[in-house]
Amino acid sequence: MTLREIKKGDFFTLKPVENPSDSQVYIKGDYDRATKRFDCVKCSDVWGNGRALKGSQVVYINFTY
Repeated sequence: MTLREIKKGDFFTLKPVENPSDSQVYIKGDYDRATKRFDCVKCSDVWGNGRALKGSQVVYINFTY
């Protein structure tokens, strides 16, 4: 599944992991038109620093968190 196919606020990982740790799980955020990427934040990140990922990025959503 690609990042653009999941809803805003959904949890995902970048690798196929069945039981990921907090540092492996991201939350999909808003789309930034200037960079043409989605803002994504790690669940364990207290400061809110995240990554900007393309919509074509392959993500994994079928895991137990």
